[in-house]
Amino acid sequence: MAEFSNKTVVITGAAGGIGLCLAHWFGARGAEVVGIDKSITSGGAMSSLEDAGAKARFLRLDIGDAEAVETAFSEIPQVDVLINNAGYSNHHVLRLTNPESWTEEINGNLNGAFFCAHAAAERMKRQKSGVIINVASVNGQSALGDPAYSAAKAGMISMTRTLAQELGKFGIRSNCVMPGTVRTPLWRERAQKDPDVLKTLERWYPLGRIVEPEEVASVVGFLASDAASAVSGAVIPVDCGLSSGNIVMTRELTLEDL
Repeated sequence: MAEFSNKTVVITGAAGGIGLCLAHWFGARGAEVVGIDKSITSGGAMSSLEDAGAKARFLRLDIGDAEAVETAFSEIPQVDVLINNAGYSNHHVLRLTNPESWTEEINGNLNGAFFCAHAAAERMKRQKSGVIINVASVNGQSALGDPAYSAAKAGMISMTRTLAQELGKFGIRSNCVMPGTVRTPLWRERAQKDPDVLKTLERWYPLGRIVEPEEVASVVGFLASDAASAVSGAVIPVDCGLSSGNIVMTRELTLEDL
């Protein structure tokens, strides 16, 4: 279980549902985890890693601030793996999105991921090795609401491929995962408004369920590991089959109970 011993893994959005799960996954496998989050309560969430015996430290940081990101990364002695996991959306439809909110969400989701990748890549070039993994979303390939967030995630997918192309000569790999609906505290909050929301969403997933955070962590962990040493530029859905097609429409077209 010490596959990542002597490795430093930097995770943005580390106090959230997927981020905290990622932190525990890598911490349990011997990595030194540097968790980045802008939430005031993030440090308390990260303390659970230390309670589990993992090597971890927390940096409170707004990744949308390019100068602050450069300063923070300059103080991290080693960066072996960067996981750009931070993401959010406060405006779920275009009608409620204005130029200010669009700019804010693009900055917090896409620009912040670039700022971190830029800072980490400079360190990784000197090491002649490194892995950058971007946590995008199925929203990056389909119009599923949250327009600014979705545009940012589409940009992350494109950025992943550019990083793979240009950084490969330095021994740096870049890959991307696209989760579908993941069972995180955010969805538990939404379920308080509509207790059947997840049951409704599950109809759209061929596996008949939504994604667990641990399932995202397992795929990210594979991409960060030596087992994926020849994988770079890949964009992998982790979505219980959602992006394979439209199962609800297929049922209605064929009139069959699939």
